[in-house]
Amino acid sequence: MRNERGGGTMVAERNVPHHHRPKFGALLHSSDPSLTSPTSTNETNNNYSSHHNDYSTRRSSASATSPGYYGNSTQGGSSTEGSPYVMSPWNPATASPYNKSPWITPSSLNPLDENFPLNGLIGSLVREEGHIYSLAVKGDLLYTGSDSRNIRVWKNLKDFTGFKSKSGLIKAIVISGERIFTGHQDGKIRVWKFSEKNPSNYRRVGSLPTMKDFIRSSMKPKNYVEVRRHRSVVRIRHFDAVSCLSMNEEQGLLYSGSWDKSFKVWRIADSKCLESVAAHEDAVNSVVVGFESLVFTGSADGTVKVWRRELQGKGTSHALVQTLLKQENAVTALAVNKEAAIVYCGSSDGLVNYWERAKHLSHGGVLRGHKLAVLCLSSAGNLVFSGSADKNICIWRREEGGAHTCLSVLTGHTGPVKCLTVVEDHGSENKAGQGWVLYSGSLDRSVKVWRVSEDAPDLRQIRALVKDASIRQEAARLHY
Repeated sequence: MRNERGGGTMVAERNVPHHHRPKFGALLHSSDPSLTSPTSTNETNNNYSSHHNDYSTRRSSASATSPGYYGNSTQGGSSTEGSPYVMSPWNPATASPYNKSPWITPSSLNPLDENFPLNGLIGSLVREEGHIYSLAVKGDLLYTGSDSRNIRVWKNLKDFTGFKSKSGLIKAIVISGERIFTGHQDGKIRVWKFSEKNPSNYRRVGSLPTMKDFIRSSMKPKNYVEVRRHRSVVRIRHFDAVSCLSMNEEQGLLYSGSWDKSFKVWRIADSKCLESVAAHEDAVNSVVVGFESLVFTGSADGTVKVWRRELQGKGTSHALVQTLLKQENAVTALAVNKEAAIVYCGSSDGLVNYWERAKHLSHGGVLRGHKLAVLCLSSAGNLVFSGSADKNICIWRREEGGAHTCLSVLTGHTGPVKCLTVVEDHGSENKAGQGWVLYSGSLDRSVKVWRVSEDAPDLRQIRALVKDASIRQEAARLHY
C-alpha cells in the first residue's frame, strides 16, 4: 500500500521488495556534517558514526520464514520504484509534505484544533549533562539516562532529583515496583530504590548478578564460557555493554540483552540469573517480552529471532522457534503491540518491518518513513512510533485490516532520536479518541514531550486542511 501525500510520499507498504542501502555512517555524515564537528567529544562522535553494533550492514539471505520478503527485483539491480530514496519525502526531487505540516506552520492554523485533535509538542526537558540514551515512566515520574552516567528524575516536566552510577553510560532503564534497573555500557546491571522517608533520595541496592552469586559461580569451571581464544568469562555476567532491558511483570522476570551476543533471564525476587542464552552472531540490540510466552530479540547480525519460554521448576528454558528476518542491515530496535499481537522491527536502513501473530507471525509489511537508521520504537493502542537518526519521529496508525497510515512526523530534535516511551494521556481535554503522551530522548541532550491522539488527521488530511485554511485566509484578505 502506498500513501501519497501530495508531491512527496510517506509510504506504508505490505509485503514489498527489500533493497540495499548505503551504510549508516555514510548517510549520517553526508546528511549532517555538524555531527563530526571538532567541538563534539570523542564518545559522541563514536556514538554517531562508529558503533558497528548498532548500525552495521550485514550479508543478506532470504528469510525462510518470510517467503517473498525480498520480492521481485529487476535484473541487474534493485527496482527503483520500491526504493526508499525514490519514495521518501526527503527526496529533493519531490515536494515534501512536511512543508504543509502544522508543526512548522504559523499559528494561524490554530482554529483547526476545534475540529481536529492535532498532535503536538507539550514541552522540552533540557539539562546540559549528556546525551539521552534511555527513558522510563512510573506514575508521574520520568527517568532519563545519559552518557554522563546520571539518571535524572523529572516530575510534572520539572527537574525533581537524580542519582549517578560510578561508570558506564545508561543504555536502558526499566522499573518494577519500587526498584529501578539500569543497563550500562560497562556491562553491568545496577539496581536502585528510592527512600520511603525521602522519595527524592535514591540509593543503589545491588547489581546483577549479585556479588555472592558471581563468586559462587566463578568457583566452578562448568560455569565459564569461552568468548574468544584464550579468554573465558563467568556465564552469568555480561562482558560487554548491556544494550536493552525488558520486564515480564507477570512472571517476575527481567531480560537483558548485550553486545556480548547473549540475552540473560533474571528472577526479580532474588536477583538470580536463571538462564544465559547465546542468541546471535553479533550484538543483541533489542530484547522484548512478547505475547503467548514469546520473547523477541534483534541483533546487529541482521536477524530477528523468536524464543519460547518454558518454566522448569524454579528456572526457565528458552528455545528458538522461528527466525522472522535475516538481512544485511543491522536490527536496531523492536517493539511489540501485545493487544494486537504485532511485532515491529526497526533497522539501520531506515525501515520498519512488522509481523502479525494472527497470520502465524507472517510478514505484514514495511513502513517507509525515515532517511536514516531507525534507533527506537514504541507502541501503544493502535499507534506505533519510530525514532530515527534523521532526528524525526514518525507516528503510524494501524487501520482495520492491518494496513498502517502515517499520521504525522514530529520534528524539533537537533540530534538523532535515541529512545521513546509512551503512556496514556489522562489529562487531555480531547475526549474524541484515545490520547497518549510520548517522550522522546535525543543525542541533542534533550527530552521532548508530545501529546498524541489516535484520531489526529493523517498527512493527506493535513494537506487538505492547510489548503482550505489558506483559501479562507486569502478570501478574507480580498474581502477586506
